[in-house]
Amino acid sequence: MSNPAQRATKLFVQTFGTKADACYQAPGRVNLIGDHTDYNDGFVLPAAINFHTVIAVKRRDDYLFRVVTEAFPGELREWVFEEEGEVTAGGDWVNYLKSFTQALAHTGLTPKGLDLAVVSSVPMGAGLSSSGALEIAFGTAINDTSQLHLSPMAIAQLAQRGESRAQGYACGIMDHMTSALAEADAALLIDCLDLDCEAVPIPENLSLIIVHSPLDPKQLEGAFRDRVDECRAAADFFGLDSLRDLQWSDLEGAKGTLAEPLFKRARHVVTENQRTQSACRALKRGDVARLSELMAQSHASLRDDFDLKVPEIDILVQVIASAVGERGGVRMTDSCSVVALVEHDLTDAVIHAVESEYPQKTGLEPQVYMCAASEGAGRIDA
Repeated sequence: MSNPAQRATKLFVQTFGTKADACYQAPGRVNLIGDHTDYNDGFVLPAAINFHTVIAVKRRDDYLFRVVTEAFPGELREWVFEEEGEVTAGGDWVNYLKSFTQALAHTGLTPKGLDLAVVSSVPMGAGLSSSGALEIAFGTAINDTSQLHLSPMAIAQLAQRGESRAQGYACGIMDHMTSALAEADAALLIDCLDLDCEAVPIPENLSLIIVHSPLDPKQLEGAFRDRVDECRAAADFFGLDSLRDLQWSDLEGAKGTLAEPLFKRARHVVTENQRTQSACRALKRGDVARLSELMAQSHASLRDDFDLKVPEIDILVQVIASAVGERGGVRMTDSCSVVALVEHDLTDAVIHAVESEYPQKTGLEPQVYMCAASEGAGRIDA
């Protein structure tokens, strides 16, 4: 029984001894281009993918939340709305749910409790936003069952606030907006300053491929947090609210005055914003050669200017790039995954190259995910 909705309803019955009222799903996401620009109020171009978190739910008449997940069988967790203490930073998965209800409590809304069973097909630790999918599925369920009349955007904003609290540092809104608002067969150009978004159709002749390398997903966790601080310091140097407002001429004028690491971080953000908007235009034109160039530049900028170096990921990018040339783009999308958009007739060549060359060069066995751009969160009948 591989269907997540079927597994969720079965788990619900096994746990709570009754049928669920409904199921709610939310997709994971992959970022095509626009890395570390979201928390700098810049542009990102993600797509939701056809890997989902599904939550089977039944509404309660009190304010108790009880939840079980397939990932940790037999572990029933519970809390009462507004009676749980502050969520502390840490790896406990239920914090993502508790922090959402805390964020909701701050709005003055009081939803009824839920019994929940969670199942997910979103690969964990692959940089595909399994946590965002969990939060958005949960928020969508609360919104519907308690008839709160929140928009998908409002759910995304609450999830962002909650996750920032659960993680202990400010995170961007890209994951949550994508999971809540995405359209099928399209990427989503998001302006993280004013939260405008535009669906950008992905050409039908392109395959969306994600390749995950079995590396430690936490290897760059400290570096990611450092980059947030460094970007903030660079913005402060220029007296700006965020690096979104930094002009290229002003950055060039500060060369030699601004500390070199901060200069490089700012250069990545400024050029990545430009690349992301250019990639959007290339997708609209179906200009695969231009998209290939932009994704290669993005990968190099992450490695060199943002100093996110993972040799095994560089090798994986090189293997795929050699197989597709200008007929596809490939870049690092997390510390242990790459994303590729390639012409359909090269799909088999990419898979063969990855499965044969990458283990030979690194000793690592990659996982290949053939994906399709998916629509955002919603209700599924139980």
